Amino acid sequence: MKRLLSFFALFCFMIAAHAASSAMPSLAPMLKPVMPTVVHIKTETISKRQFSDENPGQPLTPSFALGSGVIVDAKQGYILTNYHVIADATEIQVALDDGRTMPGKLIGGDPLSDIAVLQIHALNLTALPFGNSDNLQVGDPVVAIGNPFGLTQTVTSGIVSALGRNDLGIEGYEDFIQTDASINPGNSGGALVNLSGELIGINTAILSSKGNDASLGIGFAIPSNMAQSLMLQLIKFGAVQRGLLGIVGQAITPELSQALDLKNTQGTLVSQVMERSLAEKSGIRAGDVLIDINGRPITSPSSMRNAIGLIPVGDTISLTLLRDNEKKMLKITMVDPKTLVSVAQEIYPGLAGIELGEVHEAILGHGFVKGLRVLGVYSGSPAAQEGLQAGDIIVLANKKAISTVQDLKDAINSPTDPLLIRVLRDQVALFMVIQGKEED
Repeated sequence: MKRLLSFFALFCFMIAAHAASSAMPSLAPMLKPVMPTVVHIKTETISKRQFSDENPGQPLTPSFALGSGVIVDAKQGYILTNYHVIADATEIQVALDDGRTMPGKLIGGDPLSDIAVLQIHALNLTALPFGNSDNLQVGDPVVAIGNPFGLTQTVTSGIVSALGRNDLGIEGYEDFIQTDASINPGNSGGALVNLSGELIGINTAILSSKGNDASLGIGFAIPSNMAQSLMLQLIKFGAVQRGLLGIVGQAITPELSQALDLKNTQGTLVSQVMERSLAEKSGIRAGDVLIDINGRPITSPSSMRNAIGLIPVGDTISLTLLRDNEKKMLKITMVDPKTLVSVAQEIYPGLAGIELGEVHEAILGHGFVKGLRVLGVYSGSPAAQEGLQAGDIIVLANKKAISTVQDLKDAINSPTDPLLIRVLRDQVALFMVIQGKEED
């Protein structure tokens, strides 16, 4: 009898052990409510060139592209995606997880941050809640969901490989989450979620080898806090309204640190403060070292530009500066650049909406350059509509070399005449014609 009981106890133990071993950890319960929030986006684009008279009678041939998006507001039908997914699209179709397909309306997009908001009108939608991307740590597990290569509802997993990635040259404003969760073409605009099923990033880009678009295990996502802030502006204004502070930053080298007698080499050196800018009015001076903005460390000129460029108009920010090795705290309310006196607007109406700074330095691909750098472009301004971008360097105006604001003024014939400029952009150069003010 004892032997029979022992055998029965062993048998029960084996069953329990088997049950425990078969109950393997799974992401399925977390993914079940998340999957319906990720959509498939298909766009159709007809190039503007096809509307020219060069080939009359030729049929219009549309091009198609695929991407992903995330429903973030079920009641209003708002979808977050990447700007490059819908850029120049003449038609947008959104396919839901349940098989429904419907047109998507573009609410607003921001090419500098690569964020766009679409809207669909449908019942029984499921929205993905936002997580706090500021709480992420390297090593946290994450899941990427999207439609790579047109394959709908694909899930990959990985970890947060790095935070705060910038200087990649992918977008105008960069603060990426790096992950090894596999991201491929078609994943753009899809969701990066944590294990609580919260949106902590918008999958945006990958590093790939030449001639091969497949993932190499290095993908980038826009943090959810940044995406949500931009989304609210796009919904409210249709565009991102950025304030311009009016400073130029420079990396602190050991030589500069020694020459300026800096005890703290952390931060970014303010090398220039624009005349009549918000920075000048707030008391910032050339030679100050910017340590942090809203408590977030500023480690490079690009991190400074990102931090400033993502602050909405109307927000009050806190800056920590070092001046003569003493800390100074400033509070500045970012105002609409149109309320400031713009140097460029005074020079020529077609340049309204930009701040200019003088350049006398070696530029990769161009050698030593003298000119005027576009420090910032206000979205929707005349300059933005003419195609000028932050970082452009104007070196010629009406065929005359320019290196100062006065040179530019002297080169302009009248505010009504078109202005021919030559611009250095990245490692290429191009001519642009800026339209003047129409005569009354």
